[in-house]
Amino acid sequence: MSEELNKPTEPMKVYKDFIRQAVDEDLASGRFDHVHTRFPPEPNGYLHIGHAKAICISFSIAKEYGGKCNLRFDDTNPSKEEREFVDSIVEDVRWLGFEWQGPFFASDYFERLYELAEQLITKGSAYVCDLTPDEVRVYRGTLTEQGKNSPYRDRSVEENLDLFRRMRAGEFPDGSRTLRAKIDMASSNINMRDPVMYRILHREHHRQGDKWCIYPSYDWAHGLEDSIEGITHSLCSLEFEDHRPLYDWFIDELGVYHPRQIEFARLNMTFTVMSKRILRALVESGLVEGWDDPRMPTLCGLRRRGYTSDSIREFCDKIGVSKADSIVDIALLEHCIRTELNLSAKRLMAVMHPIKLIIDNYPEGQIEWLDAVDNPEDENSSTHKIPFSRELFIERDDFTANPPKNYFRLSPGAEVRLKHAYYVTCTGYKTDVAGEVTEVHCDYDPESRGGGTPDGRRVKGTLHFVEANNAMPCRIRLYDRLFTRANMIELEPGKEVNDYFNADSLELIDALAEPELASLPIGGRIQLLRHGYFIVDKDSEGDFKVLNMTVSLKDTWAKIQQKGG
Repeated sequence: MSEELNKPTEPMKVYKDFIRQAVDEDLASGRFDHVHTRFPPEPNGYLHIGHAKAICISFSIAKEYGGKCNLRFDDTNPSKEEREFVDSIVEDVRWLGFEWQGPFFASDYFERLYELAEQLITKGSAYVCDLTPDEVRVYRGTLTEQGKNSPYRDRSVEENLDLFRRMRAGEFPDGSRTLRAKIDMASSNINMRDPVMYRILHREHHRQGDKWCIYPSYDWAHGLEDSIEGITHSLCSLEFEDHRPLYDWFIDELGVYHPRQIEFARLNMTFTVMSKRILRALVESGLVEGWDDPRMPTLCGLRRRGYTSDSIREFCDKIGVSKADSIVDIALLEHCIRTELNLSAKRLMAVMHPIKLIIDNYPEGQIEWLDAVDNPEDENSSTHKIPFSRELFIERDDFTANPPKNYFRLSPGAEVRLKHAYYVTCTGYKTDVAGEVTEVHCDYDPESRGGGTPDGRRVKGTLHFVEANNAMPCRIRLYDRLFTRANMIELEPGKEVNDYFNADSLELIDALAEPELASLPIGGRIQLLRHGYFIVDKDSEGDFKVLNMTVSLKDTWAKIQQKGG
């Protein structure tokens, strides 16, 4: 062997995204000696697939560096927050497979935040303003015109402290006064133009009750919450990039521990809306059946549809971390769950639009129980029994009296294979007065059981079926895109989100399935041959199963990748 072949190779460089590069730099420079991240949702709705990306980033980075990640609820707006949403978020993060420190609540820090606000007032860096919300907007200016100072900006420290304490005591009505930071009304960054720190809101809080009637703004609270909790890297989506100077200003002005905020592009996905406000409107309007409607992009909706936590984490890993906004094809998410279920889901047969098939030369009264492999992708797969008799049901689309060219299913004189069973040849059919086919008649080859024949002949068509006497009625829910437009970020002029709602996104079918379906528990995942992957829904009762379609068998993402798309 030559010396060239024996030379040691350089270790392969592992690509790291810009967040991990920044973490490495901070650890190497001594800025931080550990990693502590956080995921801080507001409990005003259910988490969606976009939150899954943020969850995976914050928790995964903490785990990779041997650090910790806090679960913190940003509950600073009692008008929209509920305990129901807190519980759902805890369930979703746990379901995704992550462990957290806490949970913590912004409301845990209300007293501390109030004390820090008084410090800013005492320092002359905050003031009580009597402008109405509309007046504040006018005074703030625009992106092209600088703002102007509030007429209340130069109140004395003593007057500001007195008014702020009276605000807390509940002396003033909602919206009559705010506490604002005194920064720079001429700043090119509109977020720095004396932002609101506190507003008056006489509303009961889901944890604090009626203890408070002033509530901190997000910009004032979240950086200080990070500081209080000792967060090293505050990872958030790109819309907070323009807020980072304010995040830094509050912390520096108070001279407290300073985390580092890093922003990444949020997840946008085709045919999907990532706005809790819009998703809430869909629920409240009755366009969907609830937050866990399987058409919804919420994690509870995806879970009910049959997506697994592994498939969602795999999806988040594949899309990666970037600074540039983009729209991810939903086909990638479908590819991830399809790939997983192909290796794990049990195969069963069901007929959605049945038509009777009678095998005239099969013995009357006889039932055979055929062996079927549960999952052919698993070499150690178990099997189950499928009944077969003279009378079966097949799909109506699997027979035509007038076959087009290259039609390989059943038609007069055509021979096909019945899955797991025999070859059958169509000998005739019957119709009703309207000309609709009511039953198909065939003869079978008794020597073709299992798909082989002594003469070695082959057929191109294989049909699934359900034996008539043991058929199990079931309800199947077929899902299409919730919206008809791929790009739900940039809408057409004059259009609203609801203008693209797909009224045909749910189809209900009363179907027939093989009896093995009755043995499946709620949450059981299966592939219905030739139809797709399904999960047994919680609406099932006893042997009557309700099946939600998870994803079709057709993998458009894999085809795109094969073509180099």
